[in-house]
Amino acid sequence: MRYIAKSLVLATTALGIAVAPGTGSAGAAQTGTQSLYAPSALVLTVTAGDDALNGSVLRAVTLTCTPRAGGTHPAAGTACAELRAGGARFESVVAADSGVMCTKQWDPVTVTADGVWDGRRIAFTHTFANSCFKEGADGVVFAF
Repeated sequence: MRYIAKSLVLATTALGIAVAPGTGSAGAAQTGTQSLYAPSALVLTVTAGDDALNGSVLRAVTLTCTPRAGGTHPAAGTACAELRAGGARFESVVAADSGVMCTKQWDPVTVTADGVWDGRRIAFTHTFANSCFKEGADGVVFAF
């Protein structure tokens, strides 16, 4: 009987199933998983005003890019592709499109990106003069 219990423990351990110590029976599956990829997960916000800390958050989404695109961002795949292509340099995704004409009205909108990209911490903030300039920025990372 001891031989059978030990064999069961070895077999379930090899299959990745957790075994309760001293019981010789299979327990719940392991919950901690290891990934081959460094994490890339961000929280993106759009805030009314020129201060992300004291302004009113208008919209917020999550964006996960590793191992596959996901989250609540409406165009997660495209947003992840833009960030990968630009090396996660957010300055390139907030650059103004030269063909967009906006008024010079000061009604600031601030965008933020907080989280992790390829395992390194990201904290990005950019303030647009108004929502027209935000909508005229290149890319879809902050288009939600």
